[in-house]
Amino acid sequence: MATQMEKGQSFRSLHERERAFIIPNPWDIGTARILAQSGFEALATTSAGCAFSLGLPDGKIGRTAAMAHVGAIASATELPVSGDLENGFGDDPGTVAETIRIAAAAGLVGGSIEDATGGSDEPIYEMALAIDRVRAAAETARALTFPFTLTGRCENYLYGRADLRDTIRRLQAYQEAGADVLYAPGIRTREEIAELVRSVDRPVNVLVGFKGISISLAELSEVGVKRVSVGSALARSALGAVLAAAEEMRDRGTFSFAENAPAHRDINAMFGK
Repeated sequence: MATQMEKGQSFRSLHERERAFIIPNPWDIGTARILAQSGFEALATTSAGCAFSLGLPDGKIGRTAAMAHVGAIASATELPVSGDLENGFGDDPGTVAETIRIAAAAGLVGGSIEDATGGSDEPIYEMALAIDRVRAAAETARALTFPFTLTGRCENYLYGRADLRDTIRRLQAYQEAGADVLYAPGIRTREEIAELVRSVDRPVNVLVGFKGISISLAELSEVGVKRVSVGSALARSALGAVLAAAEEMRDRGTFSFAENAPAHRDINAMFGK
């Protein structure tokens, strides 16, 4: 069984390659094991996928439930796991630092801290506080006994602030505050992604798997992206299949959806080891 030190080193090394790697986002133990068996080299949790599996909207599960969730994912496979730690589950830097400690104790070897407040009036933290929060997370991560890869996230584009200049300025500040990886979910075009990559000197994660972005892993590698995640896309795709099946049964009284489902024996075999 790989130690947390070995997982942390392995995860860090993935970001040093010439080409980008995909870090898919399972939402429970079963999907984590399926993705691990599919040949991926690391996994990332999804706050939205977790919340949906509990019948809750994204952002409403709280730190206790979230840490139980990431711990279950981390223990489900031998792969390194990075956690979606939302905004650190609190405004103040001390709370963010404590979240990093708890996440590491749960088995994660990486995690992201975003600059979204969770409020509608001021959805993004003001710059000074946002930087202090990343710095607190980075200092805590550096004090751990294994490499913990901290991702600094700028949420501008997810909150209707499609301001590339401000996004880059924030990510540059998070870089200086100690973030190991930089991430601006919602950026859609190859040109914007390329400009972001050129403007920082840390590995960049790009989110795909949502409407409005159509770009391949090869194209992302070409512009210098190091990591590609899909966020809640896998969870939403699975829920989409359930919704379509429910509509078919309710509206037509037919069951053709089952024709495309994997065989029971095949799924059973995946989990039989």
